[in-house]
Amino acid sequence: MKFRSVRSILFSALLLLGVAFIGYAFRPAGTASAASAPAPAASPAKAASPTKKIKIALLLDTSNSMDGLIDQARAQLWTIVEELAKAKYDGGKPQVQIALYEYGNDRLPASEGYIRMVTPLTDDLDKLSADLYSLTTNGGSEFCGYAIRTACRELDWSADGDDFQAIFIAGNEPFTQGGVSYKEACALAKSKHVVVNTIHCGGYDEGIATSWKAGADLTGGNYMSIEQDRKTVFIPSPYDPKIAELNARLNRTYLEYGSQGKAKKENQELQDNNARRYGQENTVKRALSKSTHIYKNSTWDLVDAAAEKEFDVEKIKTEELPDEMKTMNAPQKKQYIATKKAEREGIKAEIGRLNAQREAYIAKRQKDAGDDKTLDKAMLQSIRKQAATKKLTF
Repeated sequence: MKFRSVRSILFSALLLLGVAFIGYAFRPAGTASAASAPAPAASPAKAASPTKKIKIALLLDTSNSMDGLIDQARAQLWTIVEELAKAKYDGGKPQVQIALYEYGNDRLPASEGYIRMVTPLTDDLDKLSADLYSLTTNGGSEFCGYAIRTACRELDWSADGDDFQAIFIAGNEPFTQGGVSYKEACALAKSKHVVVNTIHCGGYDEGIATSWKAGADLTGGNYMSIEQDRKTVFIPSPYDPKIAELNARLNRTYLEYGSQGKAKKENQELQDNNARRYGQENTVKRALSKSTHIYKNSTWDLVDAAAEKEFDVEKIKTEELPDEMKTMNAPQKKQYIATKKAEREGIKAEIGRLNAQREAYIAKRQKDAGDDKTLDKAMLQSIRKQAATKKLTF
């Protein structure tokens, strides 16, 4: 029985091998065996979508009659920044960069069209604020076409047309002045996927007659008129003092490092003081801006820098660390940075909660403010409208 059982097993095995051989020999041409067939190609991993960017260039006329415009820009900078921080795209938060130019000032070289890049496209908002406060008026000869063309050529605009990119040019002289045609300049802007928005500082009809509207129309931008000497109307709220207090605590979470760290931290305080010059609500607007993702200082602050992948606190020279960290070992340094980060996030969250109450309070009183003819209102109306074409929401 044992022999017959073994013979049966051998016979069954040979039969199976024969069937397998016949199946292989007579398979359809071009069909690979399971063993030799290549594994199915893995479906490519979905590429991470690049971060959406908002790039804005502000071109300000700094001729003699524009003191009011510059004053508005200073008073309303943080209102604009705070609104930009609310932008969302596909569930994410876009990066924001702002550039600043001045034009129409006789102190500037005539050979360069009386225009100067004050600040390139940057996310260093304290530097932008400092540069804005450095502007003075004088002269001048306002060449809008030249100014737009220069900004188009000099700035690092995105080439693919996917980002929201806009120029805001404000002034009061005819848009047609100078040796560079505004039509040529606006055509260049359009080719670079940049929308030109024009802000005439004066009467609405006068701006139309002097081609400010025509310039905006060429790129699908908005034409607006404002009263450059109108004072910004701020609506105080009972939440302002607490937010201002939290701003002071927020500053204490910044840990300066590097050769420029101390100067940068001092500038942070200076820009707080500059904002305070325009009243408590402007101080609040700056504090709100500082509590958002677009206010970042990784080039001089250890807490922001620690969020970068390549950052290593051990690579920072001891003499370039804050005094309280100079005697710490590596684990202590990392723990100290983590503690400051947690403290900062807590303060930001508290500012956010207070601001929700503040905005509800102000909304009830907004209708009586009467400040719709100011720089910030003109800019934000255009930004919200145009950003929607790039699928940005606020």
